[in-house]
Amino acid sequence: MIYLDNAATSFPKPERVYKRIDEVLRTIGGNPGRSSHTMAIEAARVVFGAREAVASLIGVSDSGRIAFTKNATEAINIALKGLLKQGDHVITSAFEHNSVVKSLARLEAAGVEVTKVAPDDEGFLHLSDIEAAMRSNTKMVCLAHASNVFGAIQSLPEIGRVCRSRGVLFMVDGAQTIGAMPFDVTSTGVDILAATGHKALFGPQGTGFLYLAEGTEPLPLVDGGTGEAGSPQEMPERLESGTMNTPGIGGLGEGVRFLIDETVEKVREKEEGFVRALIKGLSSIKGVSIIGPRDASRRAALVSFNIEGKTPGEVGLRLDEDHGIMIRCGTHCAPDAHRCAATFPDGAARVSPGYFNTENEIEEFLKAVAAMAGR
Repeated sequence: MIYLDNAATSFPKPERVYKRIDEVLRTIGGNPGRSSHTMAIEAARVVFGAREAVASLIGVSDSGRIAFTKNATEAINIALKGLLKQGDHVITSAFEHNSVVKSLARLEAAGVEVTKVAPDDEGFLHLSDIEAAMRSNTKMVCLAHASNVFGAIQSLPEIGRVCRSRGVLFMVDGAQTIGAMPFDVTSTGVDILAATGHKALFGPQGTGFLYLAEGTEPLPLVDGGTGEAGSPQEMPERLESGTMNTPGIGGLGEGVRFLIDETVEKVREKEEGFVRALIKGLSSIKGVSIIGPRDASRRAALVSFNIEGKTPGEVGLRLDEDHGIMIRCGTHCAPDAHRCAATFPDGAARVSPGYFNTENEIEEFLKAVAAMAGR
């Protein structure tokens, strides 16, 4: 088996992540913030330790500004639905994930104004287009750091500077980049960051987080118990109602600590090398077309492609059944991105290497694609 679907969820996880989840389940087990006994206190320490690790990774001095969620989708919903109201204007891109697209569609029906800025042919947004879209009632700019179809990495610092100068909130969907490349909320000017735990952070599925700059206080998406009397007013508890996924958060924290120990720079260097080899190899195969930039340094660790005369579904099926190679095919929960790439409605095949892949696996994948394209 060759697993090349890390943009959907990373596999395998570091061994220490599995061990930490098992340890929390077997030996800690209490409900954090709900009781005063030893196991509940230890569970609260698990959550706090993970929060501190995430804060360290993204350059946040106050870990209390990070709320844990079950995924990036929930984090995005909390931020958009908790901050935008009738009469507000939000600028987004024409290639966003459905987590943003569908949330904004619901808000648009409730009176929020939405402007979608189109990318260039490689998937990059231009600052001049974002500036031109700004209005007096613009409340937020909401963008994916890197599209899960194009892979193009947007230049966040320059966008952040413009937003800051105009008093506009800058929200980033970091599902494809947090953990996969260095990221600092201060230098990028990001006010709101949504990320998932099960991709580049090496955590289990069902984990994610939302970072909010000081003074950015969305209404809770979910109301319920937090262990406090009454409704909590402070971060992060006000956004974490209900019993938390303590074993999962423990695993997420361990995945982040693995990244810190290995260094994100080392992870990025290895994955960028894989992407460079994929772009070179796929570009040399007759009948194969690639979506997004050809410069590996300007894209996330994913490459979407199509083979002339074959549907993406057929490509994925044959790679899996004939070669034991696992990728993802279709519209990748981002149909708008495929409209921009002129690959809608079929979408594309997407190969996404991870830190634990090998050069030999990349070569085997390229041989399999070449054989398929030559039939």
